[in-house]
Amino acid sequence: MYKSWDLKRALLILTAGIVCVIALLYGLDPQWFARSFLGLSDLSVGSAHILRAVMGLYLALAGFWLACALTAKHKNTAVLTIMVFAGGLLAGRCLSFAIDGLPDPLLIVYAGLEASVLPLAWWVWRLPE
Repeated sequence: MYKSWDLKRALLILTAGIVCVIALLYGLDPQWFARSFLGLSDLSVGSAHILRAVMGLYLALAGFWLACALTAKHKNTAVLTIMVFAGGLLAGRCLSFAIDGLPDPLLIVYAGLEASVLPLAWWVWRLPE
């Protein structure tokens, strides 16, 4: 049986890795991302700016999760922030689904990932020390 710290570390590393990939997809070349995944031919400067800002936020959180995975410090707080992060994104997506309708398939996949992370992170967070 795994120790709870090993499971928390694994969740932190896995989530950080996934979020890094998503962040880099958004922000390294927002025009390419919009063309390839959202079917948009051109992004405004403001839209590209928002995607790069989101990239920065995602990378900052992933860095925090990795730092907490490599040390024992703040591990429960880091797992809690995964729940807040995924829950906030999912709540915003569900609101958009209700108001705007269904988006491009990639964004529906993201909602599925966020929905699956929530119960997993909750379970790991509740493990005894």
